[in-house]
Amino acid sequence: MRICILALLMAALAWTAERPVDPTYLKTSIQDAKPAADDLCARDCEYKPLFRQGGVVRGVARYGVLRLTAGQSSAIVDYPREEQVYYVMEGAGQVVYGGERHSIQKGDFLYLPAGVPHGVTAPGQDAVQVVVMGFLLPKSVEPRRPEKLLKANLSEVKKQVVGNHPPSTLYQLMMGDWNSTRDRLASGHVLTSLFVMEFAPGGTNFPHHHDREEEIYLLLDGEGDMVAGSGMDGVEGRFPAKPGDAYFYRLNATVGFYNSMKGQAHILAIRSLYPFTR
Repeated sequence: MRICILALLMAALAWTAERPVDPTYLKTSIQDAKPAADDLCARDCEYKPLFRQGGVVRGVARYGVLRLTAGQSSAIVDYPREEQVYYVMEGAGQVVYGGERHSIQKGDFLYLPAGVPHGVTAPGQDAVQVVVMGFLLPKSVEPRRPEKLLKANLSEVKKQVVGNHPPSTLYQLMMGDWNSTRDRLASGHVLTSLFVMEFAPGGTNFPHHHDREEEIYLLLDGEGDMVAGSGMDGVEGRFPAKPGDAYFYRLNATVGFYNSMKGQAHILAIRSLYPFTR
């Protein structure tokens, strides 16, 4: 009898030791990411995937950086069950949207609904770099397709304090869901908020969590400590961050940022609904 109990105990301990634990966050950077084949870049452009669906990433279909040098064009893509958002990090070019061409420049953000063919081209002398963000639509959602391209520029969005966050961080609320009344563009189904945070020297947005949304932070400039995850004692995990660093936060993960005293820092952030199941 004792031998059987001992054998069961050893088996349980072995199973516990081998049982994988899902991470609360994922970390990468634009500099470290390797170019990879993608629908957008069949030939003469570069796409670096940072995050994609799989593992702890559930509702985010893709998140990466597309780069075109002068004269290059991406492929034209069409995703029937995926809404996308573009943010122009650098340069100027054009976006092809449903057969029409629209100029884009640094600071532009665009909503690209499911089922509308789209792509990017750099017809002039400038290279263009775009953050590509895609979100899977639940089967219950009937995609809305605006008659015209929804596009705005970050310079058009006022800076403000939001909610219970301290005044050391100012928010530019760029894009929200279809019912939003506070964002510059109201558009998303799964997307709930696209925004830029401006941190004063030594500023923070107070670490917090979201119980219904996944979130991604991309440090655009500045430096400081990214907050990601916490232990059983609630102590924050703090990691030195540099421009180009990107963090994916799963549901209920601790998320936040502490800026250094050297100057301002800016983070591009996006939140999207977690695909809950019954």
